[in-house]
Amino acid sequence: MTAPSLPRRPGVDALARIGHTVRATDPADASPHAFPDGGTWRTEIPSVEGPEALAVVLKESARLAVPVHRISQGSGVWMLTDDEITEMVGSCAERDIELCLFTGPRGTWDIGAATRTDSGGAGLRARGHDALAGCVEDALRATALGVRCLLVADEGVLWTLHRMRAAGLLPADTTFKLSALTGPVNPASYAVYERLGADSLNVPSDLTPAHLTEIRRVSRAPMDFYVEAPDDLGGYIRMYEAAELIRRGAPLYLKFGLSRSPGIYPYGAQLRDTALATARERVRRGRLVLDLLARHGADGGMSPLGSRQPGELRRFPVPEED
Repeated sequence: MTAPSLPRRPGVDALARIGHTVRATDPADASPHAFPDGGTWRTEIPSVEGPEALAVVLKESARLAVPVHRISQGSGVWMLTDDEITEMVGSCAERDIELCLFTGPRGTWDIGAATRTDSGGAGLRARGHDALAGCVEDALRATALGVRCLLVADEGVLWTLHRMRAAGLLPADTTFKLSALTGPVNPASYAVYERLGADSLNVPSDLTPAHLTEIRRVSRAPMDFYVEAPDDLGGYIRMYEAAELIRRGAPLYLKFGLSRSPGIYPYGAQLRDTALATARERVRRGRLVLDLLARHGADGGMSPLGSRQPGELRRFPVPEED
């Protein structure tokens, strides 16, 4: 792990010299938590939808010297062949990067009409027993092929997969990541998802630094945060806040999304050019964030590459089988 440094806040020295009032940093706002390796932040490249996009990310991250802890995919396990999953698992293993694939059917692709209304209905949640079972099937298939991180968008699916992990039906080192479109927006809901089995949790990218501090007062579960959010998550670009997001939200995954780009879920060859171009640009966006952190002396505290476990978290008791 690189040693933490004392960060320089953007622009404050110049502002102070011209007499502009600068708000003092309150040490009490800082998160007291870290990853089990002692690091406070890791990196993630999202929306890497198949082996070809993954190859682009790996090549570009090597060229730009962007450290990558996790690669995630959004279309789902069921949108990949066994050979494609196996190739992605092998490519990530060679670079000691965690691969995270989305589980199964979700409401936004279902026949239910409520998700097409202004209210959005139940959103990404799995509708009915069959959708739940599809997510279970995806989890079993993916882990059998070597995947050890699964994206989940439904509380019931999360609890079910956590129970399967506890029962030995899924490998004990499998981790579950809560989707950004299900992300909790207050400390109580964040703590509930942790107890349901989440090992890292996407939070909406419009949460304020004060919100992150509130969450850290009740939970140490790793947080996933889009420093740049895709348009369907608001399109926010918060690069200059990266150091403060780490300070308040640690342990935190910096996610390098991409605004002003077309959606690619569910991915197929008809979207190939867009998927490869956006994969390449997400890595470049990561380089911009890392450069900004370095210029401000805030790039210390990164977890060692290859780190993936979240540390000890709090869970609801798993009931015994009837």
